[in-house]
Amino acid sequence: MLSTLSKKILMCLTGLFLAFFLLIHFLGNLQLFLPQEQAHLQFNAYSHFLSGNILIKIVSYVLYLSIVLHAIDGLVITIKNKKTGGDYQSDQRGRASKWYSRNMGILGTLILIFLVIHFQNFWYVYKFGAPPLDAKGNKDLYVLVIAVFQQWWYVLIYVLSMVALCYHLIHGIHSAVRTLGLYHPKFVHWFKVIGTTYSIVISIGFALMPIYIFFTVN
Repeated sequence: MLSTLSKKILMCLTGLFLAFFLLIHFLGNLQLFLPQEQAHLQFNAYSHFLSGNILIKIVSYVLYLSIVLHAIDGLVITIKNKKTGGDYQSDQRGRASKWYSRNMGILGTLILIFLVIHFQNFWYVYKFGAPPLDAKGNKDLYVLVIAVFQQWWYVLIYVLSMVALCYHLIHGIHSAVRTLGLYHPKFVHWFKVIGTTYSIVISIGFALMPIYIFFTVN
């Protein structure tokens, strides 16, 4: 059995990896903001390259494992804290701490539900479904993305999930840095600024993608 400290370190490492992956995923998806015809060609070429790259496949397996471990670890820690009364809601830090730091379990659950929906709509259909093919004979992920992002209810779910992600990242990055012993008093302010800025930029950037497609792509 892992100790509480080991669980927290595992939570930090998987969380930081996922946070870094978000940046890579975000940069790749910026192609969706290109003019429609150019976006169609480049996004599909990019997707085809990723699907056939062995290194990317290895990173993908690490990603899936990190998501599972992060979710399970978070659930175990939350349940243990509830049983021992060690959560933020029951100690003296409750009033001083931010509401999102006291509800990381709820935010994490919302994000996990979103990931299940997101994987089902994109990853599962792309891998195991029968998406249309583009002019080069590759699976047309761009058409799939456009079709999903033109559904108002999915855009709404996506944007709300990015709000949850933003708060989850703000507290998660801050907490991970402290747990790993990288939190020096002299740089407290800058750790907060960098972590918060990263969380806001990534979350808003992702949220703008379905909004942009919903209102501009025919």
